[in-house]
Amino acid sequence: MRKLKLIWDFHGPDAHKIAEHHEIHLKQYIALEKFEITLTGVETLNDIHAIAFLVVNENNMKPIRDALKPHRGQVYTE
Repeated sequence: MRKLKLIWDFHGPDAHKIAEHHEIHLKQYIALEKFEITLTGVETLNDIHAIAFLVVNENNMKPIRDALKPHRGQVYTE
């Protein structure tokens, strides 16, 4: 089963802090919906660009994508 990384981009001097805060909301959503998703995270790409992400199985992606509206996605490789 392929895994997909749903990504939210944040830009500006507070990008990392905002991405960390967004990850909290992703974890709250997972708990609320009782999903068995465990992989979320934050990555700083440079001083003014950070991402929050959520990794999902491809067959579960559409309802999560429609509910959370990520900015983009990509195939997840470990």
